[in-house]
Amino acid sequence: MPKYLLNICGPTAVGKTSVALYWAEKLGCPILSTDSRQCYRELAIGSAPPSQQELDRVQHHFIADRSVHNPITAGEFEKFALDTLDTLFQSHDIVVAVGGSGMYIDALLHGLDPLPTDATIKAALEEKAQSEGLAALKEELQRLDPEHAAKVDVRNPRRIIRALEVITITGKKYSEQLNNTPKDRPFEIVNWVLNMDREKLYERINSRVHLMISAGLEEEARTLEPHQDLVALQTVGYREFWPYFEGMYNHERTVELIQQFSRRYAKRQLTYFKRFEGALWLDPNDINSQEESLRKAGVL
Repeated sequence: MPKYLLNICGPTAVGKTSVALYWAEKLGCPILSTDSRQCYRELAIGSAPPSQQELDRVQHHFIADRSVHNPITAGEFEKFALDTLDTLFQSHDIVVAVGGSGMYIDALLHGLDPLPTDATIKAALEEKAQSEGLAALKEELQRLDPEHAAKVDVRNPRRIIRALEVITITGKKYSEQLNNTPKDRPFEIVNWVLNMDREKLYERINSRVHLMISAGLEEEARTLEPHQDLVALQTVGYREFWPYFEGMYNHERTVELIQQFSRRYAKRQLTYFKRFEGALWLDPNDINSQEESLRKAGVL
């Protein structure tokens, strides 16, 4: 019997966790997270991981299994996820993957392009970011590769540095070297992108931010403030607190910014998922269409 990976992705706050739990329980299988932040123990509120009750319902992997001081890249996640699935498929015919981190999902489903690295060049770019600011690197990327600059998260220094590193090594545009040739996977993939009316989604995002604040997000951020330069903390819901702690704006404005940048992040996620050929776009509440998809794929 073939092995199946049911990949459930979508924008933040769309309801991925609930759908994943429903089908994992119905299919009697474990869940593999594809979230690049829920894997960090210290981000127990701001990354919106499953609750302890939800974790108790289904076996999860890649949730709170490391510290922010032990970061993982998308390339490293690809190997980790495939090794994990290799083990899980020994006792299960299907595994549910769920998350919203586009590059991590891409790494799992399709594999990442093997691009060169150079520690010296990377260190020089990191030093330039420290001395001249991220804006200088943004301008350089815009000049050297405007196509990639238009779609990269310009608030993420690691992504900008990585693109410039590859450009410097090869002398070619980073965007031209992403050939997106999928790697073969030893399992069948059922790929769902969950989505809903934009206004409803934004309401859910705004409400979730208030729930996080009530749960102690500010206090969590304060404990992490000394480590704010870590890659894992270049994250919506945390980085907005650093200026607030310095008195640059008040609490109300901080909450507004977290909501605003969360909505923008959701929009970028949806744009990213449009590149997934063959993915089925579904409403998270449409169980009938989800079941029909699984029947057509041969899972049910």
